Amino acid sequence: MDKGRQKTIYVCQQCGRESSRWFGKCPGCDQWNTLIQSNATSGKQHPRGKSTSNNLPLELSAIADESSNRIILPFKELNRVLGGGLVPGSVVLIGGDPGIGKSTLLLQISGCLAGESGKILYVSGEESLQQLKLRANRVGIKGEGLFLLAETDLDSIISAIEDLSPVISIIDSIQTISQPGIAGVPGSLSQVRECTFRLAENAKKSGRPVIVAGHVTKDGAIAGPKTLEHMVDVVLYMEGEPFSAYRILRGDKNRYGSTNEIGIFEMRSQGLVEVDNPSLVFLSQRATHTVGSIVIPTLEGTRPLLVEIQALTNPTLFGMPRRTANGIDFNRLLLISAVLTRRASIPLSNQDILVNVTGGLKVNEPAADLGIALAIASSMRNRELDPGLVAIGEIGLTGELRGVPQMERRLGEAARLGFKRCLLPKAGLTGPVPGGIEIIAAETVREAFRHALPEAKTNKTRSDDSE
Repeated sequence: MDKGRQKTIYVCQQCGRESSRWFGKCPGCDQWNTLIQSNATSGKQHPRGKSTSNNLPLELSAIADESSNRIILPFKELNRVLGGGLVPGSVVLIGGDPGIGKSTLLLQISGCLAGESGKILYVSGEESLQQLKLRANRVGIKGEGLFLLAETDLDSIISAIEDLSPVISIIDSIQTISQPGIAGVPGSLSQVRECTFRLAENAKKSGRPVIVAGHVTKDGAIAGPKTLEHMVDVVLYMEGEPFSAYRILRGDKNRYGSTNEIGIFEMRSQGLVEVDNPSLVFLSQRATHTVGSIVIPTLEGTRPLLVEIQALTNPTLFGMPRRTANGIDFNRLLLISAVLTRRASIPLSNQDILVNVTGGLKVNEPAADLGIALAIASSMRNRELDPGLVAIGEIGLTGELRGVPQMERRLGEAARLGFKRCLLPKAGLTGPVPGGIEIIAAETVREAFRHALPEAKTNKTRSDDSE
């Protein structure tokens, strides 16, 4: 008999792992209560036959270069994160916390492109047409050439895309769309996988890109199965502090550009507005002549940014001192604290240490090590750092300072904003020095402290401390 037999399997709604029995915690992604019972048919496979596809192998040199055909969006910051614009036929996924501004950004993109570039289709599975109209009025969108559709049925959405032939289709959001005949509720593994596959297939065949909004979990990851991120071309995250007006659009995956770029926006009453000078914004509320504060030049992709790092040390009231890192890697803070205790004779074993990057930016590169160390030492010794000083450098476990790439670009941004001095590793600068900025070179973190905190006398009781 050729009839297949049905067997019960359990499928993780987060990572897609299949199991023959139920687990409370998925063995694949370690998420709890994500395995859902499903039915799978086993039996003889269909016989292989001739392929009906007309696709033939094509030599790479014979393929036309269409890099110049990117769709330029109305936001320079968004174009930067996308790698220069929207690639025809691509699928872009934008995720973020509720209320962060995803729908506002997508509606603004639609309103600016509609009419000039052609028809734009905006599909909402969460709001009615009247609600979309109210938001469009708030951000000043008139709507010529912008077509709205309140629909959750995938077949109806695909039919509308094919009939309208829009330049760009926007789906808000993928977790509300469902495919008839597919098991599972909207947002489940089967529904998200099938809906994303069909939207991507339509985009590749027609060459019309699709932008999809996605929900995020409480941990900040895209909600639903990880296969969603694997099936799209670009994954962007919109970040921001709950009480801050600034939003950061960060690339997490990009098949057509770098994932290190960020775009910075400000949320205003008329919608999202681009920030032309982000370094000035991040330093706008910085107080001068304060203890435990320093500015570092960091790189986000090709863009140098100046951000303020603040540190606070306080004697612990418990047996185990606390380490709190906001905006930097927690393990990096532990490494720097150990080096300062061992190599610079700064007793931190009984101190709570709190480090914060102001403005909601996340700094993950090792170039921030020296700035973090100086801020901690400034707070520990209760001495101010020069407000006109910036610090760049990676710290090694032996206390040595290591150079970081693109030092000239970092120094140029610091000089542009009026900083007069820069503390960096001796081996860090190889190119010309921007005018108006004094270079202070150091080989070790102890030597850097002597330059930045000249009044603080270091304790040389340890024989294993090296200069």
